[in-house]
Amino acid sequence: MTDLINALLHAVAYALVGGAMLVVAYYVLDLATPGHLGTHLRGVDENGNESVHAHSKGAAVVTSAWLVSNAAVLFTAIWTNGATSLGWALGWTVSFGVVGIALNTLMFFAVEAMTPGNLRQIVTEPGPVRPLAHVAAAVALSVGAIVCASIA
Repeated sequence: MTDLINALLHAVAYALVGGAMLVVAYYVLDLATPGHLGTHLRGVDENGNESVHAHSKGAAVVTSAWLVSNAAVLFTAIWTNGATSLGWALGWTVSFGVVGIALNTLMFFAVEAMTPGNLRQIVTEPGPVRPLAHVAAAVALSVGAIVCASIA
């Protein structure tokens, strides 16, 4: 019974730390994009009204890939270090989570520097997903895969 209680407590600790790290990842992307990311995802027009014509599908694609990428890093850190003491495992999880977020941010700006136009503006424009948003999403997933490989 003690093993079950310990396992449940560890699961709760990992879930709280992982969830907090994903919230941080979201807000870092929010800072990297113009305006408020939530309004682009919800579809708020210039008058403050929600509209299906104002939401940004590109922002949804990039945000989804960004969160999946960072969640994969957190998963891998927990999976590979979960057998160690909870303190060390949580430390590894936070450390690699920060690395994943930092590298995703760096690569987001690298893609913007390498491609014509303003990636941050393109990603948040209302309407159909622009090809550059797909590239930014693919880069985020690639960064996540690379960090996962470095952990494992």
